[in-house]
Amino acid sequence: MTIAYQLQCRECKRTYGLQPLSICDECFSPLEVAFDLDYARTRFTREAISQGPLDMWRYRALLPVPDTYVPQTPAGLTPLLAAPRLAAHIGARNLYIKNDAVCMPTLSFKDRVVAVALANAQQFGFDTVGCSSTGNLANAVAAQAARLGLKTFILVPADLEPAKILNTQVYGATLVRVEGNYDHVNRLSSQIADRYNWGFVNVNLRPYYAEGSKTVGFEIAEQLGWRLPDNVVVPMAGGSLIRKIRKAFNELIFLGLVKKPARPVRFFGAQAAGCSPISVAVKAGSDDIIPQRPNTIARSLAIGNPADGAAAAKMILADGGWAEDVSDVEIVSGIQELAETEGIFTETAGGVTTSVAARLYADGRMGQEETTVICITGNGLKTTDAIAHRFEHLDAHAIRPRLADFDAYIRSLDGEPEPALVAAGER
Repeated sequence: MTIAYQLQCRECKRTYGLQPLSICDECFSPLEVAFDLDYARTRFTREAISQGPLDMWRYRALLPVPDTYVPQTPAGLTPLLAAPRLAAHIGARNLYIKNDAVCMPTLSFKDRVVAVALANAQQFGFDTVGCSSTGNLANAVAAQAARLGLKTFILVPADLEPAKILNTQVYGATLVRVEGNYDHVNRLSSQIADRYNWGFVNVNLRPYYAEGSKTVGFEIAEQLGWRLPDNVVVPMAGGSLIRKIRKAFNELIFLGLVKKPARPVRFFGAQAAGCSPISVAVKAGSDDIIPQRPNTIARSLAIGNPADGAAAAKMILADGGWAEDVSDVEIVSGIQELAETEGIFTETAGGVTTSVAARLYADGRMGQEETTVICITGNGLKTTDAIAHRFEHLDAHAIRPRLADFDAYIRSLDGEPEPALVAAGER
């Protein structure tokens, strides 16, 4: 039987077959999934994809699951939307939004990676799964593990947003709050995975988990009519998503599903100024990641020592891209700008990406006529605490159900002195 994929060390290229493992025994570098693309050539075609399900599993021939796997966790195939009003605001003309704020079932792109990770957890016989998370991953693991009947332990920083805590607990997961930041949580998760022999999606299942991000790239290409954009702007936490979108594009080129562009697609990484180790490295022209202590409202991106940071920085620089970071004030402005122009309510990570895109256009790093895709990875309902202060000043006064009262209210919005709302005789 042909082996369509197996684990391979990113650096020394030693292969490991299929097992729950994420680090090379020889050189201690990360393991990744390597596909036999020649074998995939007859299976991964436009025709086969078009006949597949209306979710991410239409691309299953290039996902690390066996041919016999029956998907039980639909996710993906989110909208790619033209964004003319946002484009006008930030100096673009050919702008699209890949909107994973509506990804099912938990409203973030993490639903994609978890679907692939848990498929492998089942293959390896794990009855208990878990993760370390800054929020969105916790939601996705809890929801999909519930659907699959798996026991779940989820570790999060103690100060995680309340909405993300609730959206994890509601699925019946065992939630463990840990004092410290994400890096502390992740270190403990690695120890737990070893001690208890559980399937942690971003520890011993990480190589399979990461492949789920490729579906973002596959969808962008298909939704653009089987062509590639000029630029992609991607939020960066651990640094995996941006690399896997590029991997998806390269696989499509190799298999002939899209035309190889004259210039490589440029990738632009977006981080918060309060946690920007990858952005700092890119700006220095280096792939040397110096860990940071996170201090930002964009908690879903708050990974101070990103696992794929060095590889992401190297990739961005190799293809002529760039990385930027923005302040918390800019993040909130980005959330509101995207909502007011395109009707998309994104979480803080999306505020980062929107504001970084605006700066990239302002600095001339992306051309106005170039086709650019902004990746929005999570829903704003999860981080309402980040923007609530923007609306505290709004008048909570209620008017009576009288047209005269409404007329007076409209005049007050226009700055006119507000007269008595009603005459005494109208009571």
